[in-house]
Amino acid sequence: QVQLVESGGGLVQAGGSLRLSCLASGRTFSIYAMGWFRQAPGKEREFVAAINWSGTSTYYADSVKGRFTISRDNAKKTMYLQMNSLKSEDTAVYYCAARPEARGSRSSYEYDYWGQGTQVTVSS
Repeated sequence: QVQLVESGGGLVQAGGSLRLSCLASGRTFSIYAMGWFRQAPGKEREFVAAINWSGTSTYYADSVKGRFTISRDNAKKTMYLQMNSLKSEDTAVYYCAARPEARGSRSSYEYDYWGQGTQVTVSS
């Protein structure tokens, strides 16, 4: 069992930055791959970024590549998403997710645990 709680969302101007955090609790966190997804009203949940269990491999959606950075600190049981150069198109509820696999996935269907989400709003 893994419980996830996101934080760090808020209102930011276009071009600004936010850092999201996802705090995990439960057993064997260090071997869980994790990811970030987002969902805007009326749209499908969209892959943002993923990271393997050790933090040595990361991958990103094309829409955020070069602007967002995913990382994790297993000692703190926390995953992060640093978001720079934010655009209005980034406005969404952001969710963290975890799966009991070494490698991450771009598919939301392959994650077993989800946080409640944190709202990110980018004003133009």
